[in-house]
Amino acid sequence: MKPLKVVVHHSATVDGRTFSWSAIKRYHVDTLHWLDIGYHVGVELVDDDYFALFGRPWDMDGAHTQGQNSIALGLCFIGNYDTYEPDDEMLITGAKVVKLWRRLYDIPVSAIHKHSEYQNKTCPGTLFPWVKFLSLCN
Repeated sequence: MKPLKVVVHHSATVDGRTFSWSAIKRYHVDTLHWLDIGYHVGVELVDDDYFALFGRPWDMDGAHTQGQNSIALGLCFIGNYDTYEPDDEMLITGAKVVKLWRRLYDIPVSAIHKHSEYQNKTCPGTLFPWVKFLSLCN
């Protein structure tokens, strides 16, 4: 895969300050029978720190956005941003990943998209500060 864009998601689950990423991977692999977790990177609060966690290899098609998986990297913020806003530190951690992808793959800011642009969902959440996140990715 040659990534041309980034699609941003939220897990729509509560982040319990422990690793939810592995539970998401188990669901994708064991229940949905996918090859791996659907996203390329997840951002999660573990104890008191935010981490960017690897998912699918970046050269492998994703399984996160119908019709976009062969050209888009998937970034998932763990949490439900329909019920609360993500912390600034979480946004900064995710933006670091996107900035790296932008440099490696020459992805413009205009090619960073919400999952809701492609599916009838609120993803990455109605309270996700999209404009702020994009400014951090610049």
